[in-house]
Amino acid sequence: MYSQFLNMVPEAMLVAILIIIFIADFASAKSNDRRWFNPLVCLLMFAEFVLSFFCMEPTEAFGGMYVTSEAANVMKIILSMGTLIVLIMSRSWLYGKYNSAEIDRMKTYDRHEGEFYLLVVSTLLGMNMMVSSGHYLMFFLGLEMASVPMATMVALDKYRNNSAEGAAKYILTATFSSGVMLFGLSFIYADCGTLYFYDVADSMSLTTITIMGMVFFFSGLGFKISLVPFHFWTADTYQGAPTVVTAYLSVVSKGAAAFALLVSLMKTFGPMIEYWQPLLYIVIVLSITIANLFAIRQSELKRFMAFSSISQAGYIILAIVGGNTLGIAALMYYVLVYVVANLSVFAVINIVEQNNAGATDMDAYNGFYRTNPKLSFLMTIALFSLAGIPPFAGMFSKFFAFMAATESMSSVAYIVVFIALLNTVVSLYYYLLIVKAMYIKGTDSPLPTFRSDAYTKTALAICTAGIMLFGIASCIYEWIFNGSII
Repeated sequence: MYSQFLNMVPEAMLVAILIIIFIADFASAKSNDRRWFNPLVCLLMFAEFVLSFFCMEPTEAFGGMYVTSEAANVMKIILSMGTLIVLIMSRSWLYGKYNSAEIDRMKTYDRHEGEFYLLVVSTLLGMNMMVSSGHYLMFFLGLEMASVPMATMVALDKYRNNSAEGAAKYILTATFSSGVMLFGLSFIYADCGTLYFYDVADSMSLTTITIMGMVFFFSGLGFKISLVPFHFWTADTYQGAPTVVTAYLSVVSKGAAAFALLVSLMKTFGPMIEYWQPLLYIVIVLSITIANLFAIRQSELKRFMAFSSISQAGYIILAIVGGNTLGIAALMYYVLVYVVANLSVFAVINIVEQNNAGATDMDAYNGFYRTNPKLSFLMTIALFSLAGIPPFAGMFSKFFAFMAATESMSSVAYIVVFIALLNTVVSLYYYLLIVKAMYIKGTDSPLPTFRSDAYTKTALAICTAGIMLFGIASCIYEWIFNGSII
């Protein structure tokens, strides 16, 4: 029986990393110089990321409770890449600047640096378990394994009231959504007598109790993805959390939950597609439209990115509505592009925050190009990708999501895609507000010129290279297989 753990290679590597981090943190607790700690953790995560490419074979363990596929393994690689970038970004935050109005950051965060790394890797482990679950009990355990450490990370900046408030809202919402999800799963178990994905699909009867179970399950997972109308916690939590935690929460956690929803709808609720497809249509239109309208009104950049992430979640879910294999590929590609583009924006926000006494207001970026042209240029590329402007990768991720949605050949799907397409114009407007602030708006006191540390430069280089290379690769793919760029 214990030999089945050998089939869980990515998870086993993460457990090994957790043990190494714990030992290293314990052994160096009294050391005054731990500059090697972050490079060690990044090196371990990079090794896990590379070795994951050699673990692509579909496997199964513990009677089908743990099941992997090629798609699940690819998603784990994407999540590992996003986590690695966040860990690289975190160096400037953990050892950042501080002023007299704050608690000594160096002492506060250096003391808890090991805990931060343990929480990040533990969250990734939970997401991997959720992605590879073949049983709803395993799915729920993985979800909670990811949610509880995340709430702790949101509250890690404990000397700021916003951090404590954001963590309280996150954990209360997560607890409520977990209860709603369990309530829905109890309905499914009452009807089917099992919680295995494929067994539920085979024994499901389209009764009222099963439909209610599906709706409650979707509602619980909608909180995790921050879809409208389950999004109320998002802006306050994103604003209150440390910026690197906000970055991690906005991309890695959202991508894992979206993929888990896709797998569950296709494997378990496939026979109920005529019930969950209209539900997805409504949620997608509400998420994209309402989030875009609220984003226009924001002046605080992290709240702005919160509503941006809600809108992006709507586009990610758009790839699911067709219930086809193209939707799987479109969702994973969208998450991949979203990871590099969104983390690039948050890397700039993080380094500006460290050099501007924690300010994250959009007005702080007025005239930013005059003093920091390179950071302005990199942030502009990332924002253009999020907006879907060609030839950047974000344009192709949206196109593939639209294409996957229209594969269902439903007239409603075409209407939803048209509404989503119109909303890209709105999103372009509010993303350009930041570009306008950096390049056009003037101020008598712009941000000073500053140099980014090597870790932030590395994270930005990875993200920008991803935005450009994925866009070029998509252009080549379209040209070879479809005979045109679009």
